[in-house]
Amino acid sequence: MKIFIKRIDKSLPLPEYKTAGATAFDFSAREKTIILPKSVGYIPLNVVIKVPAGYVLQIFPRSSTHKKGLLMANSVGIIDLDFCGDNDEIKAAYYNFTDNEVIIERGDRIAQGIIKKIESVEWEEKEKMEFENRGSFGTTGF
Repeated sequence: MKIFIKRIDKSLPLPEYKTAGATAFDFSAREKTIILPKSVGYIPLNVVIKVPAGYVLQIFPRSSTHKKGLLMANSVGIIDLDFCGDNDEIKAAYYNFTDNEVIIERGDRIAQGIIKKIESVEWEEKEKMEFENRGSFGTTGF
């Protein structure tokens, strides 16, 4: 699949799959970013991407990101097909859960992305569902 992409800083690499078996491609930080303790910081990922119709780009933290003291503030970033103007640089929102500032250096691989096919739904409202109530979280055990 060919995807249109614009890099803000051409000296940094395009998002890339690091191994032949990688499911997601890595994004690099465009600039040094300092995230203060117990605060959210926004890390520019250096790209504008035009997601094809019928697909979505999902942004996740890399597996090792928590070791820096960071969690993605919005859990998963969703990039829609119409977020692709010249200045619509994708950013990753991270929460620093430590008592120290966290520094992300320019070029650090800080997030990863997956392009997934999506389906739009049409709602059909019902007054009663066909199954019995199951309760809440964890009702089938752990």
